Amino acid sequence: MSFRGDVKTGKSLFHGPEQILKNALLPHIPRSIETYHLTLTTLLWSALIPVFAFLARSDVRWLWAASLMIVMQYLTDLLDGAIGRLRNTGLVKWGYYMDHFLDYLFLCSILIGYSILLPQAFRAEMFFVMAMFGAFMVNSFLSFACTQEFCISYMGIGPTEVRLLFIVINSLLIFFGVGFLVRAIPYVVSVSTFGLFVTVYRTQRELWRRDMQAKREGNRS
Repeated sequence: MSFRGDVKTGKSLFHGPEQILKNALLPHIPRSIETYHLTLTTLLWSALIPVFAFLARSDVRWLWAASLMIVMQYLTDLLDGAIGRLRNTGLVKWGYYMDHFLDYLFLCSILIGYSILLPQAFRAEMFFVMAMFGAFMVNSFLSFACTQEFCISYMGIGPTEVRLLFIVINSLLIFFGVGFLVRAIPYVVSVSTFGLFVTVYRTQRELWRRDMQAKREGNRS
């Protein structure tokens, strides 16, 4: 069976507009910029977000710069695979590995940035949030290993919607202060825990169904 890590199943809420944006931007990417250039820029965006979070401790308006990094990572992540397919770069497995490893690194950088802003007493909660978000990624990779169907969007929520949520949180922090984040953490933990429970339940139920189907077909052969 051929590798299918570059083919995603499931659609997020913004899937349609994303495709329009992607098709509009692709013709304007210079030939000198390759898919791996775009993928590796996530290292830069990931490094800058904690820096801006540290600066935001004295002036919360630095979070606008952190939000800009989220937008830049979204654009480069949106286009890297499309550029590779368009130009037949051939970096399918490398792209799968590096793209998703760096996505995780970028997620960690955002949550580390919030931990820098929070009082010391709330950093344990941020570690729990990081564990919850990481568990969604683990579920995607384990499910892909079992089904060869790579899904990163659940119940209409995917990486794009999560990035938008972080930008909204940054904007609310700028207007209402760090106290807003302190009050929001219990809700984030509750919603992410519930979402993870539903996702894992659905995934294991589908894998059970496939196992039983394979067993029945094996018994008939």
